[in-house]
Amino acid sequence: MLDKAFAKIPDDTNLILHSDQGWQYQMTRYQNRLKDKGIRQSMSRKGNCLDNACAENFFSILKSEFFYNREFKSINQFRQELDEYINYYNNSRIKLRLNGKSPIQYRMDFYPKTA
Repeated sequence: MLDKAFAKIPDDTNLILHSDQGWQYQMTRYQNRLKDKGIRQSMSRKGNCLDNACAENFFSILKSEFFYNREFKSINQFRQELDEYINYYNNSRIKLRLNGKSPIQYRMDFYPKTA
C-alpha cells in the first residue's frame, strides 16, 4: 500500500496519515518510511472509538446510500458518481442532527464568510 501511495505522492508534502493503533502502524519500519517521505503520523487514542466517529459515520452512510446493491461498469463511472455523491452529501443532503441543514449550510452558520 505504501509503495503505491508513495509513487503518486511527492516527498515532503506535509501530509498527515491517520490510523488506529494497530500493530502494523506501530512498527518502526512503517513509521520510518512515513517520516522519510515527509508524512506525519497520527493515531487514535487507545481504546477511544470516538476519535474516528465522524469518519466512521460518513463511510457507513456512503456505503448504505451509494455503494451497496450497485454495480459500476468502470472505475471511471465509479469515480464520477462518487464525486457527485460527495457533492450531494456536502451541499444538498440534510441531516436532522444539523438542524435540517446540509453540512456546508450548517458550517456556514458557524463560519460565515466575511467581507
